[in-house]
Amino acid sequence: MTAGTDSPLTRKLSAFALLNESETAMLERLHERRRSFSVGRDLVYQGQSRQAAYVLAAGWACSYKVQADGTRQIVDVQIPGDFLGLRSVLLRTSDHSFEPITDIEAIEVLSDDLLKLLTQMPRLATAIFWAASRDEAMVVEHLVGIGRRDAAARMAHFLLELAARLSLVGLGGRDGYDCPLTQYHLADALGLSAIHVNRVLRQLREKGLVTFRDGHVSFEDYDGLVTLADFDPTYLDQEGPLLSGA
Repeated sequence: MTAGTDSPLTRKLSAFALLNESETAMLERLHERRRSFSVGRDLVYQGQSRQAAYVLAAGWACSYKVQADGTRQIVDVQIPGDFLGLRSVLLRTSDHSFEPITDIEAIEVLSDDLLKLLTQMPRLATAIFWAASRDEAMVVEHLVGIGRRDAAARMAHFLLELAARLSLVGLGGRDGYDCPLTQYHLADALGLSAIHVNRVLRQLREKGLVTFRDGHVSFEDYDGLVTLADFDPTYLDQEGPLLSGA
């Protein structure tokens, strides 16, 4: 994707506010510091104190924490338009890491640039706060999923949430989407074993609900999957802009 009005970040924030020319120009200027990262190289690491964050421009990443015994919990999966390590700018240290799932392109956002944006453009600052609040709402849903949903509903909810998020930036929808996640990523994200993930995906496929094969998610019965997961996308807040242009 290119910078400016076509960037995933602009598309995402436009779900909250109808951005004016000066606001989209500011977002375009953020895209000047574009960097590439390969799979396996953390952008932000747990305990990092360097004052920089990123916006994912292309590719997929994940945020995770590693426990003392070496086990990993994926906190969330990031797609184009998402911030990476925003809290490492506003807090003294990052409490988790970000790792590319694919080779990615990311926009480095220095703390001074971010604070300037927040100070000079309050509507844009509000839109960024909306994006951060939305991310927090997703973490709450993931916590509920791991704690209270059975494995099939947990998987279904996760795949449906990704579809909704990707639709916002033009990368997916009710038919399906390309997805680079492995069964090990799904296991670490959903609190399951890789063997259990394989079993659940097979069950969902055999029920004619969804197929995840060769890096692509295909919804065979979208409404049926919604019913299984009891999926209510209200928490994603994607119904349309709340703030008009000015």
